[in-house]
Amino acid sequence: MRIQCEHLSYTYNAGSPFAVNALRDVSLTIEEGEFFGILGHTGSGKSTFVQHLNGLLRLPSSLKKYKPKKPKKGETPPPAPVLRVGDYDLTDKKTDFRALRKKVGMVFQYPEYQLFAETVEKDVAFGLKNFLQKGEKLSEEEIKSAVSDALSIVGLDGREMAVRSPFDLSGGQKRRVAIAGVIVTKPEILILDEPAAGLDPLGKREVMELLHNIHGDWCKTVLIVSHDMDEIAENCTRAAVFSEGTVAMCAPPAELFKNAEALLSLGLDIPLTAKLVLALKERGIDVDCDYTTEDFIAKVLALKGGRA
Repeated sequence: MRIQCEHLSYTYNAGSPFAVNALRDVSLTIEEGEFFGILGHTGSGKSTFVQHLNGLLRLPSSLKKYKPKKPKKGETPPPAPVLRVGDYDLTDKKTDFRALRKKVGMVFQYPEYQLFAETVEKDVAFGLKNFLQKGEKLSEEEIKSAVSDALSIVGLDGREMAVRSPFDLSGGQKRRVAIAGVIVTKPEILILDEPAAGLDPLGKREVMELLHNIHGDWCKTVLIVSHDMDEIAENCTRAAVFSEGTVAMCAPPAELFKNAEALLSLGLDIPLTAKLVLALKERGIDVDCDYTTEDFIAKVLALKGGRA
């Protein structure tokens, strides 16, 4: 499923003294199969953007009571927004948003706090049952099998874990169960808001490895919302930088972090590898790398070997 967005704007509390323009004429395309990053400081619009992709936030034209405003005489109307996720037109009130949400899974920040059921199996099965279409039924065996598969893909033993209370699990296990509860429907697109928030370095590495295991066969496209530049550099095929409700940049990390000064001017940090590249450049040493730790070390060692 390809994501196509053109001229998307969104205002919280529109028409009130507390109105906030969260998105301003955003245009962005995300191809099927990408491991895509959404970057930006707090209030940049990144979370507002991704919440549009499964209809948690909806365009006015998709609402039943919507009536288009007639432009004033001599006034040029703004370009109509385009928002498509695969075959779903998110600007159309006839769109089946329930079916869309089954295809576009959303994992919020600290998802382990959203666990609620008596057992892990019931918690993971909730999402599966919630997205059944009218007239569609699953047997208990089918539900158990789907839950077991989802737990297995996140690295948990489906049989042993299913009967346990989610509140008796470790923090890492809880997060995996929460992710399993979203991917149990096998969404084509998986969106995660700060998936490694609050974890130590080992926990962060394990979560990102988990997402790469999910990416491809289980969920074709993965989007991560993050402010962690090292996370983006190490994992993403491309990334978009949001600033004040607009897309300031969009490129593969290897290109994005070459513009370190521009990112810093937006109030964003840069990966450790990019900081090291800048520090070496000040000393007359140019290191051309893709800003992953592995490539940076390899290029520096090759440079040292060449000088020897």
